[in-house]
Amino acid sequence: MRKRLFAAGAFWSAALAIAASLLVCLFAILATGKNPLVGYGYMIEGALGGLRPLGETGIKGAVLILTGLSVAVAFSVGLFNIGAEGQLIWGALAAAVVGRAVDLPGPLLVPLALLSAAAAGALWGLVPGLLKVSRGVHEVISTILLNWVAIHLVHGWLISGPLAARTGGEHISVAGTAPILAAAHLPRLLPDGRLDVGLPIALALALGVWAFFRHTSAGFEWRAVGSGAEAARAAGIPVGRRVCEAMAVAGALAGLAGGLIILGTEHRYPGVFRTGYGFDGIAVALVGGGAAPGVALAGLFFGAVRAGATRLQLVGIHPSFAELIQGLTVLLVAAPRLFAPLLARLRGAP
Repeated sequence: MRKRLFAAGAFWSAALAIAASLLVCLFAILATGKNPLVGYGYMIEGALGGLRPLGETGIKGAVLILTGLSVAVAFSVGLFNIGAEGQLIWGALAAAVVGRAVDLPGPLLVPLALLSAAAAGALWGLVPGLLKVSRGVHEVISTILLNWVAIHLVHGWLISGPLAARTGGEHISVAGTAPILAAAHLPRLLPDGRLDVGLPIALALALGVWAFFRHTSAGFEWRAVGSGAEAARAAGIPVGRRVCEAMAVAGALAGLAGGLIILGTEHRYPGVFRTGYGFDGIAVALVGGGAAPGVALAGLFFGAVRAGATRLQLVGIHPSFAELIQGLTVLLVAAPRLFAPLLARLRGAP
């Protein structure tokens, strides 16, 4: 899980897991009395069959790449960031507020809103890092709890209270924030479709993360901390600082994913905002082997599955089968890591 390079073995293991999950779902659909081949055909068409479907795949894939990178970056220092969902929520809110409140030209407003989203996510990601370093609080516990804090603070109070859009008078509010300015919308890449610059941004950041771990001394120190904190500390590496840095960067990536959603498709923080992208980032990071190239490929694959799932309803197949594909893929990728130690003990191996 902490390997940085997306080796050929990891690639083929993920590919076989995807193929096996598709095969299992094929028989599951067949058991419902539907034609799985027709269903898969519609799903592929909904993900890749033209500029519009490709645009939807790209939009969803970009967000999944960023949340997957968020989890993978935390892996590098030996932490499990389950808080990408909360970090995404704060990033989305920051983008919605800045995109509405600041009146600037598009070339200035879009970067400012995205940087605000990244900063909000970074601050929320830094909290579990500080708790881990200063008080020894396990990051799985703190990030899970912080997810709920973010959900209830934003959805239960800010969006329905102080930041709610006003209409018909100061005392009448509607769910969600006011729409962002047109200048804050992400530029579209295709005339026919919704694909925007979010995908190039996500791919560029994946390349940046790969280069950081491969070619910088700081990246080496992060990996050293993940391989063994005590050994890294004995070598003079400031372990606490590196852990906090990694969690802040992880939060920034998830926050930026929230910014892409708001500036790219929603254009406001909606009253109902249950994306699940933050939790799906865990699956993307696991299937991607914790390495940036693998995360990018896994994010695009799961983005295609999400985009094509809506077409399954056209042949009477529930779109939740797409989630089943994702869950089985993660299970099959993680299973060898879970059962290999047990099998080694049963065989008497050291």
